[in-house]
Amino acid sequence: MTTPSLVSTGTDLLADAAADQAVPVTRVDWRPPMDGTAADLATVATDPLRRAANERALAAMLDVTATLVDVAPASEVLGLTPGEFLHAGPPITWERASGPLRGALMGGAALEGLVTDPEDAAALFASGSSVSLEPCHHRGAVGPMAGVVTPGMWMFVLEDPATGRRAHCSLNEGLGKVLRYGAYGPEVIRRLRWMGDVLGPLLRGAVRARRDAGEPVDVTGVLTQMLQMGDEAHNRNRAGTLMLLRDLGPDLVATAAAAGVPSADVAEALRFVGGNDHFFLNLAMPACKLALDAARDVDGSTMVVAMARNGTDFGIQVSGTGDEWFTGPAQLADGLFLGDYGPADANPDIGDSAITETAGIGGFAMATAPAIVRFVGGTVPDALATTRRMREITLGESRRWTVPILEFAGVPSGIDVTRVCRTGILPQINTGMAGRVAGVGQVGAGLVTPPAEIFPKALTRLAERTVLRRGAAA
Repeated sequence: MTTPSLVSTGTDLLADAAADQAVPVTRVDWRPPMDGTAADLATVATDPLRRAANERALAAMLDVTATLVDVAPASEVLGLTPGEFLHAGPPITWERASGPLRGALMGGAALEGLVTDPEDAAALFASGSSVSLEPCHHRGAVGPMAGVVTPGMWMFVLEDPATGRRAHCSLNEGLGKVLRYGAYGPEVIRRLRWMGDVLGPLLRGAVRARRDAGEPVDVTGVLTQMLQMGDEAHNRNRAGTLMLLRDLGPDLVATAAAAGVPSADVAEALRFVGGNDHFFLNLAMPACKLALDAARDVDGSTMVVAMARNGTDFGIQVSGTGDEWFTGPAQLADGLFLGDYGPADANPDIGDSAITETAGIGGFAMATAPAIVRFVGGTVPDALATTRRMREITLGESRRWTVPILEFAGVPSGIDVTRVCRTGILPQINTGMAGRVAGVGQVGAGLVTPPAEIFPKALTRLAERTVLRRGAAA
């Protein structure tokens, strides 16, 4: 006689009843596709280009290595001119900008000398006559939180030695009342001026010395190591920051001494970097962008190559759909708050730092950094489960970036629009929370997902392109 067994999906009522009668039960975590996606899923699933295109896009991303080759003002490396401002996320106007983005733009205008009082910058941006806004992603850059970049801000410059392709990111200010969280008080502007006058030139000397000696900082290599040391490279970068300090410190001291820089300035720079556990984030982000940009524009690929938020909208870009943004409303994070702040004080999700999750680290690699739950909320089992769950919506795994506690499995890599729509599982992002009101700064940190509707939007465009190709081939 055959022993009865049961495969159960959906609610547990039937499975529990069978289990109570000693019947072996296999529980399957199955969900129907997202509403309205069945036809588009069928169209894209039968696209003859899709499988090879995704293999190509994923391989292109995983093959990239990022080295730190320069530190220089945005006016030099991005060609920004007075009045041009970059920001995080998809395109947006001043009228729709969130509080923290407005605050960062106002502070940036004061930093550039366009206004004396940051409060006066609101009228400047409202008029739009002498200023312009553009996403960082459109200039080969990424920016954390508000992501505001002005011509005078100093940028990390990362390069893939195999192709010469580059990506850029500003220097990290630290936490709390900082420009990227929308603060623009006098202490914020003073810190930024010091970073431009002292920190940037000191870092440039050290970075160029290593580059010219044929030993540029291997950012991809540091990322590989820090994932083995309790970091996940989005909201925990402690090991990465200290390794960067180890690699650059001797050259920073030597080049500063040769240039006659006061020892007090050198000490302050080293103290600032060493005391800012988030400093390496601004290297992890462009390293991820560099990798994902290599996967762009592969016809037929359903792989996501950017996730970004401007505090109002959350947008994604997909390899097979060019530079088009698919957007929906940015969501509020669920997490832990600083001091007396609470959910009512928080702005919806903001920043380009979700590029880390897009590349498979950050929230996707939370299993490498169980201590992260003390900062963003949740539990250690939640962190492990998150990394496992993200494997259901990705095309493969990294060869370099691995998770020790999961038997050194590679981090889930290559978010697939079709898998998100088919399973209903959304990418998990861990994030800082900016205050809703301009000028407040950071109010907490937490966990967030993209708005679900952006993935069916991308799927529809992929299906349309599939149909057009079929028509052209007929």
